[in-house]
Parts: sequence; C-alpha cells; structure tokens
Amino acid sequence: MLVEAQTSDMLLPIPVAAARPQAALAPREESPAVRLALTAVALAFLGLFIVLPLVVVFSEALQKGAAFYFSAFAEPAATAAIRLTLLTAAIAVPVNLVFGVTAAWAITKFEFRGKSFLITLIDLPFSVSPVISGLVFVLLFGLQGWLGPWLAENDIKIVFAVPGIVLATIFVTFPFVARELIPLMQEQGTAEEEAAIVLGASGWQTFWRVTLPNIKWGLLYGVLLCNARAMGEFGAVSVVSGHIRGLTNTMPLHIEILYNEYNFAAAFAVASLLALLALVTLVAKSLLELRLDRRKP
Repeated sequence: MLVEAQTSDMLLPIPVAAARPQAALAPREESPAVRLALTAVALAFLGLFIVLPLVVVFSEALQKGAAFYFSAFAEPAATAAIRLTLLTAAIAVPVNLVFGVTAAWAITKFEFRGKSFLITLIDLPFSVSPVISGLVFVLLFGLQGWLGPWLAENDIKIVFAVPGIVLATIFVTFPFVARELIPLMQEQGTAEEEAAIVLGASGWQTFWRVTLPNIKWGLLYGVLLCNARAMGEFGAVSVVSGHIRGLTNTMPLHIEILYNEYNFAAAFAVASLLALLALVTLVAKSLLELRLDRRKP
C-alpha cells in the first residue's frame, strides 16, 4: 500500500511493505506406508543378523539334550577356558577403568602440550587390527623379540602365557572407558570443580565428591562395554596365546578348537555362554541408558 508522508513542501507517496508473519511450516510426517516399510526393514535386519544367529547358537547347543549341554562346561579344558576368560576380564577392566578415568580427567580438565597426541593414542586400538596388536606383543616379548632373550634368561614368560593374554586384552579394550567419559566430561565443563577448589577442596576431594558423582553412570556404561570386549576378544589373544589347551585358551579360542574338531554341540554350548554374557551386558547397557535419559532435564 501507499502511505503519504508530509515533507516541507510536498507530499510523497512512500511504499510500505505490510509485515505479515509467515505461517510456520508444519513438521512433515511420513505416510503410514513409509513408516511401515522402514520398520519392516529394520526388524528384518535385526532378525537376520542378531535374532537368527542367537536362535541357531542355542538350538545347536541344546541339540543333544541338557545333559550334554552342561557336560560341555564340566570338561577340564572348557573349565580352564572359562576361568582364564574371567581372570583376564577381572584384570583388564579395572586397569582400563583407572586409565580411562585418569586420561579423561586430564584431557577435559587441563590444558597441556601433547593433548591431541594423547587423544590420538587412545583411538589407536580402534584403527589397528587386533591381530596386528597381538603380533606387536610377540615382537616385543617373544623369544626372538626385543626383550625375549632377557625374559628367557630370567625365566619370565609373557607370550604364550597368561601375562601376554592380559596385555593384549588391555591394549584392545583401553579406549572404551576413556572414550565414553571424554564427551561426557567435556559437556559438564569445569565450573563445579573450580568452585570446589575455590572453597578449599583438595584435588582428591574434588574428584571424589564432585567429578566422580557426575560421571558414575557414564563410567559404568564404559566398564560394561570394556568387559564385553575383553571376554569376547579373539584376534589379539589368538596370536599371543599359543593355543595351549587347558592353559592359554580363552573361551573364544576354545570354541574355535572345538569347532575345528567337528565337536559342534560342545562348541555351540560354550558359544551360548558367551552369548548369554553378551545378552546380560546388553540388558545392563539398556538399563543404564534408560537411567541416563531419565536424569536428563
């Protein structure tokens, strides 16, 4: 429209654009057919790659009956493999917990030279094949490795023994706790820690009473993932273990040996135990995620 503005000697028509608020665009909703198709594809994928393998594992494990199923765990080699797997996880997980908390605290709460390099080192096991990781330990501690002659002279066994299995497992699993805590602690910032220090708290008091309560659920989440990977690790452990039955075989290695010997029922029985451990981890992970979602404002 035109609005007449009066000046000192004349009236000038001035165009003025009418301010009309634009209608808010309604969120686009997919048609029921599209939603149904996407849901069907997702369920089909989950059924084919997750549910069906689990069904096959448990059905094959119970193929010869419950008596044979439980007898597969009573075999000395199977018992030793289960014991070694639990021992390895019991050592690797606490070590990675301490390292993960320490590294995440240093990276998110302090500025120092080499910080980016430390983050890169934490991500290293994600980019290196587990087999290569195991080979590195063989080259370091094997009989022909850099430290092999000295270890042999002092009767210290690392490769083809339990220490090598533990070291290889720690290497492939140490990013999980740190990588879970770093984004969480970056999001929380440093305001609460700085306030605690200003009020007179020491470094340890700040960590135990301020930092740790804020990260406890994320820490448990990282520990669960680390434990699941430690129990199921195959590649690195396979290289450093030597496949000594009853001594250096973990559960995944014992399953491979049984399968190669065509002892399928026993192999699937031990595999079902690993699957049960994975399911327990998945349930615990889901419960933690639910707890974290409820804590969010």
